[in-house]
Formats: sequence, C-alpha cells, structure tokens
Amino acid sequence: MLDDFLNQFLPSTVGGLVFGSIYALIALGYTMVYGVLRLINFAHSEIFMIGTFTSLVVLTAIAPASPLTGIALVGVMVLIIVLSAAVSGGAAMLLEVVAYRPLRKKGATRLTALISAIGASLFLQELFALVIIPWLTGKPGRNQQPAPRIVDRDTVFTIGNAAIRTDHIIVIVAAVIMMIALDRLVNKTKIGRGIRATAQDPESAVLMGVSIDNIVRTTFLLGGAMAGVAGALYLMEFENTDYRIGFVLGIKAFTAAVLGGIGNLRGALLGGIVLGLIENWGAIFLGSEWKDVIAFTVLVIVLMFRPTGILGESLQKARA
Repeated sequence: MLDDFLNQFLPSTVGGLVFGSIYALIALGYTMVYGVLRLINFAHSEIFMIGTFTSLVVLTAIAPASPLTGIALVGVMVLIIVLSAAVSGGAAMLLEVVAYRPLRKKGATRLTALISAIGASLFLQELFALVIIPWLTGKPGRNQQPAPRIVDRDTVFTIGNAAIRTDHIIVIVAAVIMMIALDRLVNKTKIGRGIRATAQDPESAVLMGVSIDNIVRTTFLLGGAMAGVAGALYLMEFENTDYRIGFVLGIKAFTAAVLGGIGNLRGALLGGIVLGLIENWGAIFLGSEWKDVIAFTVLVIVLMFRPTGILGESLQKARA
C-alpha cells in the first residue's frame, strides 16, 4: 500500500492541483456573497453550469477539426473565458435581482433567502434540462453533452513520474491569474473598498455614500464571472457537461470555501487547493469512487472542529 501511494503521489498531486484550481474559482463566488450578505448562495453551482454551456456553444460553433496550438489556442481560450465570465456574471446579477433582492428589501430572514437559493438552483437545473439545452444543442437536455477537444494532452515536462500536460498548465495558470486579479481588485480599488466596507458595516457604508445595491450587484457579478471562468476551464479539461454538473462540484467548492475560511478570498484559494489534494491523495488508498465521500467528510470535520476555517478571517477584515 505504501509503495502504491509513493508511486501515485506525484501524479495525484498534479490532478489535485487541477481540481483544486477549479474548486477555488467557484468557491470565490460563495465566499464573496457570504462576506457581503451573510448568504450561502447555493444557486451559485448553476452559475458555474451556465459557464460550461456558454463555452460548449462557442466551441461547438468553432468546431476545430483538430486540437489547436499557439496563437489559435490562446485566442480560443481567451474567447471562451471572457464569454463564459460575461454570461455567468450576467446570470448571477439576474439571479440576485429576481431571487434575493426582493427578500433583502423586505428584511426577510437568512433562512428565507437560503430557501430561495435552493429553489433557484433547482429551477435553473430543470430550465436547462427542459428548455435551454435542447434549444442550444438539439439534443435531449438530460444527456451528457460532449465538447470538442481544443488542446492536445501533450506532456510539457515531468516531475518524477508525474507528467505535466499542456491542459494542466492552462488550468492552473489561468486560475491563479484570475484569483490574483480578483484579490487585487478587492484590496486595491475603490469598488473593492466599497465591498469591504459593506461587508464590515452596511449602515456606516451607506452613511459614507456607498450604494449597497451597486455593491451587491458588483459582488454577484464578480463571483459569477469567476464561476464562468471555472466553467470554461472545466469544459476544456474534461470535455463534457450536463445540467447537473454544478451540483456536486458546487458543494465541493462550498466545502473549499468553508475549509479556507468562508468570506475570505485567499481562504477560498487555499481551501480549493487543499481539498483537491486531500481528495486525490485519499483516492490512492480508497479508490476514485470515494472522492466525494472524502470531500464531504472534510466538510463535516471542519464544521465540527474548525468552523472558521484554516485562515479564519472574513472578507470584512481584509486590509487595503
């Protein structure tokens, strides 16, 4: 057993970093909305799903005859990332207007908002299964939807017995760039100061001239855009999607947010990477079919013994 672990450790670590990067990007949406509204937006998983289908539509329209390289690959990746981020960000803003803002204006309880989030999640799943996917693809909406391959699985270099492929590098580098950009935006810009001020004390923020509606809208936009980027990277890496693709991935991303420290942007990054690694390392001993069990066991353990997460610092405490 130890020999198997040592032989598979490095390849599993690479896989864990790839999965962890995607978890972290999705987790950013959970952690930003919680930091500002103290709301667990369970419909965020469907915002990720919308990102995968946006990328699927673009790739199907391009329909490359063979995997792309060089400038063509860079151009297509930038295109699907930008479009997926834009569509998912717009969908997240619409979700806030329809499902959350009316409740917020009426002073509804957090439980009411949570129920609305679950309802919105189920509504979006069924809407895509019954209407959107058949309209976009011409195929049954509950079937898995394959995507064309746009990047070769070429080995760029190796570390021990772990092959670092082109797609691995794209996912990890793109995710890190997006997370750094979001962190800088929140910590170094005027809109970022507004987000942090609203998270810390909404009443005082209003007195200082901050528009709460604009801040909430921007928070959903940014979180949704990160989910859209995750959707584009996921489709490029795994080449398929379906209407329920966000369900398990969304819960795992929420686990990553809790693990790192819910409401903490850097905690979302750390939690995503740690969760991806724990999953893959645990699968060496238990098998890949136990990955979901491992992830949710981590969630239970964190909630029991370290509910504030690894970093234990919320968005409202971030400093400029």
